[in-house]
Amino acid sequence: MSLDALQSMNGRLCACGREHRHAIDTILCGSGVLHELPALLKRRNIQKPFVFCDGTTVCVAGERVRNLLDRTGFSNVLYALDDPFPEPNEKAVGSMCMHFDASCDAIVAVGSGVINDLGKVLATLTKRPYAIVATAPSVDGYASATSSMDRDGLKISLQSKCADIIIGDTDVLKNAPEKSLISGLGDIIAKYISVAEWRISHLINGEYYCDDIAALMRNSVKICAENAEGLKNREDKAVEAVFRGLCYAGAAMSFAKASRPASGNEHYFSHIWDMRALEFGTASSTHGIQCAIGTLICAGLYEKLRDVVPNAEKAREYARKFDLKSHEEELRRFLGRGADTLIELEKTENKYSLKKHGERFSVITERFGEILKIISEEIPSEKAIADLLDSVSCPKTPEEIGIDSSTVPDTFRLTKDIRDKYILSRLVFDLGLEDEFCGYLTENQTRGEN
Repeated sequence: MSLDALQSMNGRLCACGREHRHAIDTILCGSGVLHELPALLKRRNIQKPFVFCDGTTVCVAGERVRNLLDRTGFSNVLYALDDPFPEPNEKAVGSMCMHFDASCDAIVAVGSGVINDLGKVLATLTKRPYAIVATAPSVDGYASATSSMDRDGLKISLQSKCADIIIGDTDVLKNAPEKSLISGLGDIIAKYISVAEWRISHLINGEYYCDDIAALMRNSVKICAENAEGLKNREDKAVEAVFRGLCYAGAAMSFAKASRPASGNEHYFSHIWDMRALEFGTASSTHGIQCAIGTLICAGLYEKLRDVVPNAEKAREYARKFDLKSHEEELRRFLGRGADTLIELEKTENKYSLKKHGERFSVITERFGEILKIISEEIPSEKAIADLLDSVSCPKTPEEIGIDSSTVPDTFRLTKDIRDKYILSRLVFDLGLEDEFCGYLTENQTRGEN
């Protein structure tokens, strides 16, 4: 699918019964497309953009953007955060807002994940048009209407303004750090898990699901997987393929009005690792690389699930013995202050009630064959995913990014509390097999060596 074809889906009544929309006006990807920025701004009658970047991206492309605007007659203001690697937190938002020039009539962010998330927040607060000049094909948030932020030590998803203009100049993107290139692929292959879990939740809970959006995700993964080897060599075609895939993923989230098509259990490994890093100073890596490792872990667990035969007595007994108070204590021990939000979420969600568990388990047993069929259709083997990660020299185990492998079982156990979303860890809990699956992870801490 071309980016033009993606745009053609915008506003079209879908077979799912919904009209899918995203707010993006223009997506450009290819060699030299940065030079189109002034014309795109003029088309929107923008006269004085606020150019926002960080201590790294100001050198990568920030000054280049400012010079381009100067040459084409634009008054502009450039602000770069002092930090070369800023965090998407209250400090960065405050600094950004305090330096914003109210006479500016648009935001032009120059960067990748964090800068884009911050730029979307600033555009939301100031009610200005927003353009992102991407510096790395590393995240799927370029085309989404949410920002992944750290608030009070908790990783949250804030509703924010979607970019009006997205520019991915491969002359800039292909020079991104190797870790950023790998991260983009990692964020895309995560869709193997998220699409499968979306379908499974639709089956069990009746959650809204759209085949066209799921197909968009599958296409994103396909074009990226096919170009993975070229990505390692920084080939224009491969870099463009990954960036396009990331834009498709962001648009899919806008179409669905939720992150469901693009994130599942694999993302929640990353969220927990980020939360622990914020609270305890433990190691973490880029979001995409953590998602890649989470995807590999989940693929192995889904392979194990294929051998399961649902046992009603075992499942009911496990749910009956579940102690919510002890579980809350475990959340606080493992996540610190970030646990409070998760505990509050359960008060409204009430997912651990025996009544709700019984209703879900009844559907699971009745339709378990269909669940296994979805897994088979959507998720490649653990080995196939490991081979894909090897093709770009992506880390495959938590140890490779400095995370203690002994924490992986507890990480998996607690992923079911991160969001109000039905994922693998919830399915395993409903089957009464949480302890067995955590034990399996304990015995297989080095996932990439199988």
